[in-house]
Amino acid sequence: MPKMSSLIDASSFLAQSAAPAQGGPAQMIVGMLPAILLMGGFYFLFIAPQRKKQKEHEKMLAALQSGDEIISTGGIFGTITNVKDDRFVVRIADNTKIELGKAFVQTVVKSQASEAAKADKK
Repeated sequence: MPKMSSLIDASSFLAQSAAPAQGGPAQMIVGMLPAILLMGGFYFLFIAPQRKKQKEHEKMLAALQSGDEIISTGGIFGTITNVKDDRFVVRIADNTKIELGKAFVQTVVKSQASEAAKADKK
């Protein structure tokens, strides 16, 4: 019966409750303060700048129109010939057009809107 007594000892050990924490809610908040500060730091160092960059990219995509010269994320230079709902038709060479997903436009090299603004100033 030594096995039975070890089970009883283990169950009585597990049934014991922990002593209540002294200090109440104030001590718990102070204990959580480093974790809260760490999460805040991550937000301001990583999440907020990434969201700002993403909004700028979406704004740039919304402003693209036919005639704009772009660079894709794959490094392909081309000129937008047609704008569709979810993609652009891009001319990359004479008689060569490809369809490029909007998310894969990395940079605008030359925009028709900026060219028109320069022409108006002259």
